[in-house]
Amino acid sequence: MFNATRAAVVAAAAMATMAVLVTAGCRGPAPSPSGEVRTPDPPGAAVPASEPGELTELTTGLEAPWGLTFLPDGSALLTERLTARILRVPADGGPAEEVGVVPDVETSSEGGLLGLVASPDFATDRTVFAYASGSPTNRVIALEIGHDFDSLTVARVLLDGIETADRHHGGRLRIGPDGNLWIGTGDAFLPENAADDGSLNGKILRIALDGSTPEANPSGTAVYSSGHRNVQGITFGPDGTMYASELGHRTWDEVNVLRPGADYGWPETEGVAGDTGEPPLFTVHPDDASPSGIAYAEGSLWMGALGGQRLWQLPVDGPDATGARSSTTPASTAASGPSR
Repeated sequence: MFNATRAAVVAAAAMATMAVLVTAGCRGPAPSPSGEVRTPDPPGAAVPASEPGELTELTTGLEAPWGLTFLPDGSALLTERLTARILRVPADGGPAEEVGVVPDVETSSEGGLLGLVASPDFATDRTVFAYASGSPTNRVIALEIGHDFDSLTVARVLLDGIETADRHHGGRLRIGPDGNLWIGTGDAFLPENAADDGSLNGKILRIALDGSTPEANPSGTAVYSSGHRNVQGITFGPDGTMYASELGHRTWDEVNVLRPGADYGWPETEGVAGDTGEPPLFTVHPDDASPSGIAYAEGSLWMGALGGQRLWQLPVDGPDATGARSSTTPASTAASGPSR
């Protein structure tokens, strides 16, 4: 069975592997990057990419896997973006078995069945939360999973009104140490949405597990922070520090420390290109990143990268970047990246 640390690293590594198979974002042609990793005040030089350690294949034969969540018995549930299926992978690995198909999911260049996270009380309530693309808007739903993992039922809609589009859906879900559900959204390919206080797009959202708005939310709505282009990863450190990875446009992808009510600059600022909004904790050139899932373990953030097709290790101490940053590139991956 996975312990918490191993689960976090495996989750990030799985997201890095999945990133080779799915399109996490879009951008136009990018300039030739140097491959340098930067922070606003770099604590140390980036180190060269290292060779991966021993790889363990847990399952195979997946079609566009996207969301991933671990269950109390050590098994994992995952979503397939294009088929809207939820699959279960045994704790020790093996063939993934279909749990069911989520209804009313619409696929697009980047849309479909996206994020997935299990209820903290899954052992008793059999509930998971999912982010689904659809019409007229994207939505966050609660699903009840059959006791034999052979069925699912849509129990309720927690949140809708997230503008849909062909691209920039966001879609990452996490349950924070505060017990609330955190949601990353994209700008629906309309940059002005990220700066619009009346839009749920280009935001980090926080809601209770029953869909209500926590009283501590800074805006009195589901919005926790704004000015994001396309959030692809959310995780928490042991001290409660919240981190999010997101796709930039042509110059910088970002890892940010999230603060209530803060604006992270998009569309006026991208990474360190511009002077509006909160500065990022880390910036990485798109050809080396295009971030997907992110997890915290053993003093570092571990970030999967689609364009770079690698796993980034980003050492942190609470809200501060520390030490050298490094990446591991699996020898089996190709060198091509996504459109953005």
